[in-house]
Amino acid sequence: MMQTAALAQKQALSREEILRDYRLAYESRQASLTGRKEVFMGKAKFGIFGDGKEVAQLAMAKYFRNGDFRSGYYRDQTFMFAVGELTLQQYFAQLYANADVAAEPATAGRCMNGHFSTRSLDEDGNWKNLMEIKNSSADISPTAAQMPRLLGLAYASKLYRLNPDLQEFTNFSVNGNEVAFGTIGNASTAEGMFFEAFNAAGVLQVPMVISVWDDDYGISVPNEYQMTKGNISKILAGFQRENPDESGYEIFTVKGWDYEGLCNLYAYAVELCREQHVPVLIHVQEMTQPQGHSTSGSHERYKSKERLAWEEEHDCLKCMREWILANEYATTEMLDYLEVEGREAVRQARLAAWTDYIGGVKADHNEALQILEQIATETANAHANHIFAIAEELRKNSIPNRYDAIKGVKKSLALFAREQSQPKRNLLGWLERVIGENADRYNSYLISQSEESPLLVGEVKPEYDENSPLVDAREVLRACFAAALAREPRLFAIGEDVGKIGDVNQAFAGLQDKFGDLRVTDTGIRECTIVGQGIGAALRGLRPIAEIQYLDYLIYAIQTLSDDLACLHYRTKGGQKAPVIIRTRGHRLEGVWHSGSPIGMVLSTLRGMHVLVPRNMTQAAGFYNTLLKSDDPALIIECLNGYRLKERMPSNIGEITVPLGVPEILRSGEHVTIVTYGSMCRVVMEAAQQLAEFNISVEVIDVQTLLPFDIPNLILESVKKTNKIIFADEDVPGGGTGFMMQKVIDEQGAYQWLDAQPRAISAQEHRPSYSSDGDYFSKPNVEDIFDAVYELMNEADPEAYPAIY
Repeated sequence: MMQTAALAQKQALSREEILRDYRLAYESRQASLTGRKEVFMGKAKFGIFGDGKEVAQLAMAKYFRNGDFRSGYYRDQTFMFAVGELTLQQYFAQLYANADVAAEPATAGRCMNGHFSTRSLDEDGNWKNLMEIKNSSADISPTAAQMPRLLGLAYASKLYRLNPDLQEFTNFSVNGNEVAFGTIGNASTAEGMFFEAFNAAGVLQVPMVISVWDDDYGISVPNEYQMTKGNISKILAGFQRENPDESGYEIFTVKGWDYEGLCNLYAYAVELCREQHVPVLIHVQEMTQPQGHSTSGSHERYKSKERLAWEEEHDCLKCMREWILANEYATTEMLDYLEVEGREAVRQARLAAWTDYIGGVKADHNEALQILEQIATETANAHANHIFAIAEELRKNSIPNRYDAIKGVKKSLALFAREQSQPKRNLLGWLERVIGENADRYNSYLISQSEESPLLVGEVKPEYDENSPLVDAREVLRACFAAALAREPRLFAIGEDVGKIGDVNQAFAGLQDKFGDLRVTDTGIRECTIVGQGIGAALRGLRPIAEIQYLDYLIYAIQTLSDDLACLHYRTKGGQKAPVIIRTRGHRLEGVWHSGSPIGMVLSTLRGMHVLVPRNMTQAAGFYNTLLKSDDPALIIECLNGYRLKERMPSNIGEITVPLGVPEILRSGEHVTIVTYGSMCRVVMEAAQQLAEFNISVEVIDVQTLLPFDIPNLILESVKKTNKIIFADEDVPGGGTGFMMQKVIDEQGAYQWLDAQPRAISAQEHRPSYSSDGDYFSKPNVEDIFDAVYELMNEADPEAYPAIY
């Protein structure tokens, strides 16, 4: 049975604590009301607020300790105020999108308001002591998308408690006593990610407290349309454990306006979760949303007059005030005075945040204005009047954006295209400076800038001797993983079939027996939360390898990878990192769902992660070792048809590293450059051998990594020699080949050296068909490569290379 707040032991609440809570809740409400006005005044673009949720968040915050982690959503401002990780001025700085990380430490203005995080890293990208601070993982907007990460944050506590080799990492955990607090709106619990994470936490039995803020609506849609019975705790009742020895959840319900009941319940529930690692659901009902969903609309459009009247009567602040007065903790006059103080605190914080934000913008704006006016006054240019007009337009703009001055300056510079003068040089100097500063504000920290960046890891080549055995390639990976697990106690691997049988291709075979099931672990079939489990654990200092069994199944997890992991370092401007290694396998095998190469999808959604495409398992091992020395997340795509091919076992398998962004020339040639990767390397190499019999010399380049791509411009140097290029991969037309072509022809400027049209060889438009014939007619084959190269040579010298067809 579900339990209610009445079952929890009554907490002793002092008068001072109660009044301090009321003052904070009132300030938070005023911040919401003021924030909405600022949007409508044009000072901010959008606002979404936590009004109506204040009292429950006060109660939750009381039992949130140093070392704990939050994974919540955009209505948790009161909680963040209460735990001391958000000030009123920072709140408004985020509303205004202040890009100064000192003013807005959560996202440096990169996320809309209500997206909270704390800074886990120092200015050099090194871990802080997470046990000395209250931690919030970085919020994201997609509904329920905080839940996969929440699972991992809680799972880390389990590992830190049960694995004695992790006891030394006291800056990340103290015996696994940390609780992961998740918050979610009632409507978002209808999302699949919520159910998947909820079930996984029950299976794993991890210390996770989920609070559902239930105001009966999801924007305009009431609960009856959201879920069966219109009540999330009722439909999850089967997860409730029937006795303390049974796995499962503790599920509680409580009213969102009941301050005392909320405090009692959170005290009981959090202690139970912390001590026993029992997951908890707290369904906080009868909440309100006084301003509606956001500044994008009004809730009067979809709520009845009766509902609006009910919400006014059950407003948690009104109820808390009545409770304080009824229990004689304060007089009406005392509360009135606290409210006056609260309104003034919000006014001062808003003013300070706005002054700081607009002052920084106007400094550049006014400097550009001054230079333009000087140019217009001093120059003999016929366009002086035009420049005066541009300057006047800038002067009239009382609430400028940073781009306004840049647009004005660029318009003016276009008028000076034929002139060289000191005023023009001054204007160019201003433009260069502000473009650079804004690149830092808005475009920096996509990947690690720390000394642990994988781009700084040098190469260690494999070493062989006469005794190096020829083995199935999976044995090379197995040896690599065994060495890494022995070397790094924070490393663990999770995934479907990874544990007992050592993954479907045996690269972890026997390693669970050797290192234990906490280090090499089976999971259920739940790709989204496998990734989330890795993200949350990595946020807490662990080093996960999270396996997606086949590249085709990455689609189950692509939203979590893209919206959470790939942009984490960027959206916190270097404040958080999660060095997860996502392991998968793809390319050629059999059929629609086991031959995938959706590289275009990967490249367009995973910017912020490294995408590594090794052609064999020795290269893959080198990439794993490189990543484990560094602090960025990455996706490694192993060749699905390569595990039983033979490779020599390096004697230094635990030390080899492969640098990122450095292609390898597999075969030198003079006539045509072919750029490829992964399983296509073998296809291209076979074709190159056949072409050599026709006196055609092909240079074959394995890019090795797609993100990053060819940092030293090695491919360009090859094109300078051959003057012809073909890009080959197994993705659909315009996918990976289109990406590579743009990188080489456009960015590297290889078009200048070509004497023939660049070619792309890719798979068919459809998913690959089943069987060996299906593979042959679905994906590029040796004959396709041969024909494409031969046609280029026929075009260049038809006499030496007469047409075949």
